[in-house]
Amino acid sequence: MASTAQPHPSFPSRPYSGTFQGKLPERSGPTFGASSHTTMRETARLERERQERERAQREAAGPANPYNITDEQREEINEAFGLFDLDKDGRIDYHEFKVALKALGFDLPKSEILSSLTAHGISPDPAVPPPVQTSRGAMSSAQRDTVPAGRLLLTLPAFQNIAAKLISERDPRDEILRAFALFDADDKGVISLEDLRRVARELGEGLEEEELVAMIEEFDLEGKGGVGREEFVGICMG
Repeated sequence: MASTAQPHPSFPSRPYSGTFQGKLPERSGPTFGASSHTTMRETARLERERQERERAQREAAGPANPYNITDEQREEINEAFGLFDLDKDGRIDYHEFKVALKALGFDLPKSEILSSLTAHGISPDPAVPPPVQTSRGAMSSAQRDTVPAGRLLLTLPAFQNIAAKLISERDPRDEILRAFALFDADDKGVISLEDLRRVARELGEGLEEEELVAMIEEFDLEGKGGVGREEFVGICMG
């Protein structure tokens, strides 16, 4: 028996082609992974070029800190120069140079002081032509011959160079003993409880008495009532 059911009407056509133009959007660029690698390579290249430029600039300018002193040591050098540049003209003479070095812990003999002035000094006489400038700011040999070494002056850059060299050559033990002497003002050979009290007051440290006593007891290995030189060296050198 033949079926009498009516055929279903077809669904109306939908304008897909009008919305998407018959396809997904084109991917004209590289994939995400490829793009990331390209960016990383480009960034690395730019960083290498930047480092090469900075290295070339440093080499062209010369070593800024040839003796590898710390910022604290550089500040100490500048303070010593400023303290003994009594007339504040940016130059120090023989006597000022000697005491400025002594303040830094260097009690050099007269011969070494004169040698440094001869190598790095400038003339105090305005009539003498300006020195031939070098990286150290020293005078030419012809100019030095016309001025006695004891009358030559040092500028701040010259003093910085001399002091930095001395500091870089100093034995660490000497530096520690110099610190010990600041505590042991009476040169007893021992840092006593009274020494700690005095230094704490000078530094403005509000340490309690029991804290100071505990410090002495901890480091006084021989029970002599204070910290000796060798004990202090051992503490500082760890």
